[in-house]
Amino acid sequence: MDLIAKIKQSARELNKRIVLPEGESERTLLAADKIISESLAEVLIIGNEDKIHQMITELQLRNMDSAEIIDPQNNKYRAEMIDLLLEIRKEKGLTYNEAHILSAQPLYMGPLLIKLGYADGEVSGAENSTGDVLRPAFQIVKTAPGSSVVSGAFLMVLPDGRYGENGLLVFADCAVNPDPTAQQLAEIAISSAITAKNIAGIEPRVAMLSFSTKGSASHPMVDKVVEATKIVKETHPEILIDGEMQADAAIIEAIGQKKAPGSKIAGRANVLVFPDLNSGNIGYKLVQRMANAEAIGPVLQGMAAPINDLSRGCSVDDIVNLVAITANQSK
Repeated sequence: MDLIAKIKQSARELNKRIVLPEGESERTLLAADKIISESLAEVLIIGNEDKIHQMITELQLRNMDSAEIIDPQNNKYRAEMIDLLLEIRKEKGLTYNEAHILSAQPLYMGPLLIKLGYADGEVSGAENSTGDVLRPAFQIVKTAPGSSVVSGAFLMVLPDGRYGENGLLVFADCAVNPDPTAQQLAEIAISSAITAKNIAGIEPRVAMLSFSTKGSASHPMVDKVVEATKIVKETHPEILIDGEMQADAAIIEAIGQKKAPGSKIAGRANVLVFPDLNSGNIGYKLVQRMANAEAIGPVLQGMAAPINDLSRGCSVDDIVNLVAITANQSK
């Protein structure tokens, strides 16, 4: 069973409720129909009810009877959403009229439904920019307890099974933070370990990457990685982590034994935490293209509830797969 098949099977067992705010998008409705047919999640679709029913008929979708369609202008959650917005944004001086308007905007409705307990997660971004998707998420759902940073991880599946967990590795942060501090880097490592366990289904072995291995070079950029590793070891001693470490020392056993003798991670890492966004984004794309690896993601980490952002060029299957991943994040 491949990774996506395992993720989907886990999603079926979890039976989470996932909200899709872009309900008037053809891709979203096609994906919702497939999600329901595969029993991956219960689906809440936001959009004009008449338009969605018309599109369902035109697209000849056969599985949508169980989907809950939530019309932004007329739904049973509206009063609760307004009250919640007023409570969350009272220090910002939000007025009732402003809350009334925001409560009818699908990208605000998704996080509000999650915060109110009516949904477990959200998938959006097929029709909206990342900033527009994440802004309401940060305002309403916010970051997880103990976390101040959101990051983006990729599940990398390599055809050569020699690396990571039989060819499976988690790379982070490849999508969000240009230059994280030591504390932020530590939080990214913790979130990535959770992603490895909850989504990839592997026991994380985290390598904190650098251009130095165990003091082979001296530089403030190395010091940041060393400090981040120390923070994780002190605050989460249950996480198997080591650093600073060069990439070859992290994934190739012979080199790891030579450069970092005695390390429980060197040569065996299945989670690679990059020191900045430059290296993370470049690294995953090089592996994807040159090693013909499958890059699944980005999976957003560090939110209090799972909210994931699609590429606007995404396919129907991309939406389906990300819903399954989101369901697994809400364990």
